[in-house]
Amino acid sequence: MPQSHLDALLELAAENEGLVTTRSAAEAGISRRTLAGMVERGRLERLSRGVYRLVHSNRDALSPYREAILWVQSHRGPRVALSHETALAVLGLTDANPSTIQLTVPPHARLRRSAPARIAIHRAILDSSDVIEHEGLPVTSVPRTVLDLARSGNLRFAADAVAQARREGFITEIESRRLTKELKNLHGA
Repeated sequence: MPQSHLDALLELAAENEGLVTTRSAAEAGISRRTLAGMVERGRLERLSRGVYRLVHSNRDALSPYREAILWVQSHRGPRVALSHETALAVLGLTDANPSTIQLTVPPHARLRRSAPARIAIHRAILDSSDVIEHEGLPVTSVPRTVLDLARSGNLRFAADAVAQARREGFITEIESRRLTKELKNLHGA
């Protein structure tokens, strides 16, 4: 018995907390036109170009971050990681709630469209040791995040992140000392 488009979307959305991309839908045999029709009928909500949410799916605190990651990846986008202040927020290492979602992509990544206003794009080479998975999301590691913050002029925030990461057990005492030393070197530079 053939599967309906809605059944196929429900299956895809279950894998991504209620989110579906144009790309994943196409791979399941669902056209853009069908997606547009489902938006018109109120079954899907278009979040940004290439990213949709099933209307009755539950959102959680990490949903905006998943949406941002999928926005980059929706059309064969590059490897991406949540970074800077956003990485600290996702890891629970700050009380701050960043006004934008900070993402890092490779330096030469071609994004086919402008970023939504709520997304800030940084460009850098990320080694495999620079990215961890947290709650199913790619996030820059604590050491990488601290150095990114420092390099962007947020030295005080970076130093606070080192102390909080040590208290929470994300880094060892040795890593804490190394990062603190690197921050002092950056501050002196």
